[in-house]
Amino acid sequence: MELRQLRYFVAVADEGGFGAAAERLTIVQSAVSQQIRRLERELGVVLFERTTRRVHLSAAGERLLPEARTVLAAADRTARIAADIVAGADGVLRLGTVHAPGDRIPRLLAELAASGPGMRVRLNRLPVTERLTAVRDGELDAALVRALPAAPGLELLPLWRDPLLVALPAGHPLAARETVRLEDLAGLPLRLAPRDANPPFHDLVTDAFRAAGHPAPPPAPPFTDLHGSLAAIGTSPEPSWTVFYEVREPPRLPGVTVRPLAAPQVTTSLAVRPGPPGPALRHLLRALRALTAPPEDGP
Repeated sequence: MELRQLRYFVAVADEGGFGAAAERLTIVQSAVSQQIRRLERELGVVLFERTTRRVHLSAAGERLLPEARTVLAAADRTARIAADIVAGADGVLRLGTVHAPGDRIPRLLAELAASGPGMRVRLNRLPVTERLTAVRDGELDAALVRALPAAPGLELLPLWRDPLLVALPAGHPLAARETVRLEDLAGLPLRLAPRDANPPFHDLVTDAFRAAGHPAPPPAPPFTDLHGSLAAIGTSPEPSWTVFYEVREPPRLPGVTVRPLAAPQVTTSLAVRPGPPGPALRHLLRALRALTAPPEDGP
């Protein structure tokens, strides 16, 4: 059974004859008659009672006509949705995500919803290595990644940069400054998570000291979680510091001061597979361009 056969069946039923149906379909009458006979043979029923004067639906034809209309409507709807998917106005976007400071992710979701109301967004939060593997394997359309200089087999599209924050004892002389420089921290023990916990961020910090011509700071007990590490900085008799990127407002703990780090900054990028983007990814890229575009100057 072919969709065109069902279309011919509906056209003959609507027009009341093969000639009128052929005119509506802009094909020859013999083609309509031939396809209707084939459809009747496939279904094993007679769809039309034919006389020399008129053509009308048989009992079987009457019963099957609503079903044929339903099938054709579903096929037309499928074609419309497919066209919307190609245009980026419908479909599913699978995005690996990160905790982002401020309202960037909610704004991105709002932009996606406004520019493609039919597009469904599935956010997936995975460890960075699993996130990248999912993009390579096609399980995700793209993934946000932070502080990653390269990803073999993928392209990284830089999106935005954020300052790093430093937490140090409130009584330390550097706590009085508005912004702390990296070189001023070189001699102060650093609470940094082991490299295997977050390789891109660990490398960002250690490479920044190396690039500035300073040795890595002496190690302090490793960073565990933000609240616990800040509490340890505020209560330990031995001064130390830690560095982190802002996800939400840092907890305010006694004996601890949080200051922006002058440099480096942390870059958030979009990891995608090489090659032309598919419809869902094109939609995401348009939304990101709208989100990261500089504001226009007023009159």
